[in-house]
Amino acid sequence: MTRVAVVGGGALGVTAARDLAARGADTVLYERDDLASGASGRAAGIAYDAFAEDVDATVAARAVERFRSLASEGAIEFVEHPYVWFARAGDDPRATAVRESAQRMRANGRDVETLDPDGFADRFPALASVDVATAALARDAGYLDPATYVTAMGERAESAGATVETGTPVRLAADGTAVETPVGTERFDAVLVAAGAHTKRLLAGIDTPIPMKPYRVQALVTEPLDDHERVPTCYDATESRYARPREGGLLVGDGTQEREFDPDDYDEAADAEFERASLAWLSEVRSERTTDPEIARSWAGLCTATPDRDPLLGEVRGGLYVATGWHGHGFMRAPALGERVADEILGGDGVGPFDPTRFDGDEEFSVVEGMTVDD
Repeated sequence: MTRVAVVGGGALGVTAARDLAARGADTVLYERDDLASGASGRAAGIAYDAFAEDVDATVAARAVERFRSLASEGAIEFVEHPYVWFARAGDDPRATAVRESAQRMRANGRDVETLDPDGFADRFPALASVDVATAALARDAGYLDPATYVTAMGERAESAGATVETGTPVRLAADGTAVETPVGTERFDAVLVAAGAHTKRLLAGIDTPIPMKPYRVQALVTEPLDDHERVPTCYDATESRYARPREGGLLVGDGTQEREFDPDDYDEAADAEFERASLAWLSEVRSERTTDPEIARSWAGLCTATPDRDPLLGEVRGGLYVATGWHGHGFMRAPALGERVADEILGGDGVGPFDPTRFDGDEEFSVVEGMTVDD
């Protein structure tokens, strides 16, 4: 029996642990805090298959399929909700990018429609006040609560036979296939490090560099709003801000800071300027508003960047696997990528374009926002 350790109890970690255990691997998942206590718990919970690259589109479609399957079992609630992204009048480069990306998505078999300004206003009257140049609509989309998914998949990992050790910080032993815990060292046939922003630091401790940088993003949720369900999940490419219904109000996010942050020393509270600008944006785009929004809560979290904006997923050296570098798209793809890396650990092919050995590990690169119109 193959013995595997999974380090990190976020969406990808619990998915991989479940899939490994379900296929007969002796699996132990280690999480230093609670499940979903890191980036997954702070994720937006948006899911769609509208990606322009063929591999990304296939992965995203499989992830949505698995979200829906889990919802059909009653374990989570997956709310079917359209996703629309748009460029504003006068923003010609992004308008062109919206049209071109939508065309490439359709070529990948995605159910994506391009909308002109009148079509956008007719389809989404809640956003009709926005002066749009062009927009694209993905119908195969929805949203869910990230923590609920992680909890549900963690329970399924345990039901499949995995051991889930929360409150257990770990270090990697020098050869990469042993895990040092507060009570001793455990040896494994394979170790998967899916520890979010801490992945780079864990691997650096055993002289295995990876080109990944954590960067800070922000989000807020408003108090309940009458029109919240009439607002589609949307991304304003010109203003670099997104929204979706949540908890009777609207979640608004981005606030990206394009530089590297220390995962153990960053401000987890949202900036006052981000809050102010987000509320102003909401007041501008909501054409059916009867009241101005107020903030229920806000926060900051970390996303992870790579030089080419593709993940690092797979074997980085003998028996040692990595899963990081999501550029803000980790949660929505976790059901599929957790499945794929579990398959690779057990002898499958993995995802070629995401192979972490495509880099030396010491590359210099700039952090780039993950949610852009060329996705």
